[in-house]
Amino acid sequence: MNTFHWKILYLSQDPGLIRLQLAGEALAREKAEPLRDDVSTDEITPVHILSHYDNTLGDFAHTGLRCGDENPIGRQSLKQAGFQVLVAGRRYGKGSSREHSPTAEKLAGVQLVIAENFERIYRQNADNIGLFTSTDFGLLERIERGENITLADLVQGREALAASVLAAGGLLRWGQRFLATTTSPTYQAPRAPQTLFEKILMRHRLTTPNTPDQPQAGDGLFVQADWRFIHEYYTGMADTLLRGELGPDFTLQRPEQIVVFEDHTSYVDESPAHLRGGLIAKMRAMRQAQRDFAARYGLRLHRTLTEAEVLLDDGSNVAGISHAMVAEHYALPGQVVVGTDSHTPHSGALGCVAFGVGTTDMANAFVTGAVRVTLPEAVRVELQGRMPAGVTAKDLMLQLLATPYIRSGNGVGKVFEFTGQGIAHLSIDERATLTNMCAELGGLTGIVAPDAETVRFLKARRGVNFQLESWMHSDANAHFAHQMTVALDTLCPMVARPGDPGQGIPLSELPERVRIDIAYGGSCTAGKREDFDHYHRVLSWGLKNSLKVPEGVQVFLQYGTTAVRDYCVAQGYDKTFSALGVRILQPSCGACANCGPGSSTHSAQVTVSAINRNFPGRSGPGQVWLASPPTVMASALAGELISFEDLQRRTHPTT
Repeated sequence: MNTFHWKILYLSQDPGLIRLQLAGEALAREKAEPLRDDVSTDEITPVHILSHYDNTLGDFAHTGLRCGDENPIGRQSLKQAGFQVLVAGRRYGKGSSREHSPTAEKLAGVQLVIAENFERIYRQNADNIGLFTSTDFGLLERIERGENITLADLVQGREALAASVLAAGGLLRWGQRFLATTTSPTYQAPRAPQTLFEKILMRHRLTTPNTPDQPQAGDGLFVQADWRFIHEYYTGMADTLLRGELGPDFTLQRPEQIVVFEDHTSYVDESPAHLRGGLIAKMRAMRQAQRDFAARYGLRLHRTLTEAEVLLDDGSNVAGISHAMVAEHYALPGQVVVGTDSHTPHSGALGCVAFGVGTTDMANAFVTGAVRVTLPEAVRVELQGRMPAGVTAKDLMLQLLATPYIRSGNGVGKVFEFTGQGIAHLSIDERATLTNMCAELGGLTGIVAPDAETVRFLKARRGVNFQLESWMHSDANAHFAHQMTVALDTLCPMVARPGDPGQGIPLSELPERVRIDIAYGGSCTAGKREDFDHYHRVLSWGLKNSLKVPEGVQVFLQYGTTAVRDYCVAQGYDKTFSALGVRILQPSCGACANCGPGSSTHSAQVTVSAINRNFPGRSGPGQVWLASPPTVMASALAGELISFEDLQRRTHPTT
């Protein structure tokens, strides 16, 4: 592979240096430094353009990249400049599972991305489409000298399966060659103590080429999933990939274990980003492509109704955000669940292995039944004591995200097991916040060993009489690469500054007053029953104390699922919400995916949100502060960032 003509673009923190390179000036690495860390998939391919999954996707590569207060890469700029190599700093590709990001880069002409390290889903997606990634900065000097770079150079240090997939030109080609005769999982008794994650994965492991008989951390393997799910941003793309590789007549393996969700675009007609971009027609076409695919193969489809359709519904429609729905209706302890969303780990709260994959991974899983995963190291998070009143699992996660261990990227690709006597005091809804936000920690997934609370939840919420099995826990001497200990009684309300979920700070230590324009409660992370208990408790207290939402502040609450909506109506919460002028939204990802009411419309707006991530542009052009459900609603009543405890103290000061 001769690289004499390869052009290198250094993704500098200085937007002016990026513009110089786009204009044709070559920079040495030392001139471009410091490089951008934490380049997110929201920046590589902003969420509002994900309806593009043809060649036009390459026009949008890195149009959301934020350097200082600027977006230096415009539409078609990367493609027209002709760069083949991108170079960045730490944690490249963090965030969403969207395969659109490496696909856009490849369609823009990029052949190689070099960074200090990569987020797991981004790198696996890049492998699957044949885009090379490397952590070897020594390649840069060789490229600049015009040396011949071989395939062996590009896959140096990669595990055998990843190297084999890249050599084959991508996962679909590899899968058709090696997975056509894949049989059922074969379980082998372990040679050493195992974590719960390892036990589950090994019970689902498939025997395939380039995968070891006794896998170790870092080895690639294939497993058979109990559930595979997909949503509308990916289904048309997966269908297109399969038709292009296999022709129009392909067969889905175990279609009864595939579930399809329409959960991101229910409010697209009210989405400022899509209206401005003239993308509504493409979004509708993308949505219809999924409906057609589900109908063609007889797949279960859960679709959130519009507000007009809800008025005509007899109550039989069951829908909501995909990963929340999977925990409500499908996943069980000991199972493997994969979905095309980075927050698939939500179901890890039930004691199953649940992780997000990209489009090609899911397309391959549709037709082979096999799902690719790299065996991760494990981190044990021991929870001690009880959380104080008014502190939630969201505060715990914002605190973990701010730790040096996570901020430096040590959580990338790992599995986080939440354990300790403190876990017994957390409900499944709260545990789901922990496992869901392992995506923000950079992890493959999160998991909680099933216990009496799990059994209670399954019976109360789903009518399932589940029997725990003796193996469903980590062995006493199981190996963990790292241990984190959290004294729950020391936690306090947290917020994360705009730009990254890892920029957490105790709210009491915030040095400046932060006024807000929008308060948003919802998303998979914070659209559950107990989240709405928090929203209602704060707002009902405000109503009793004659508080009102300040003029100019908009407040939105969006249910995670129809079951959560029905619970809130039965509890009478909707009356309190209405009395304070809160806009209630039907179940959808909505503003969390910058697709509907609750998103900011201009850069001067400030939002306090209970969603899980606040990367630039994630929920509109404004600034997004992350906070817990009670803090979001207290801030809504105050018109500025404040904890519920401080709002109560301010309203009724002691004398």
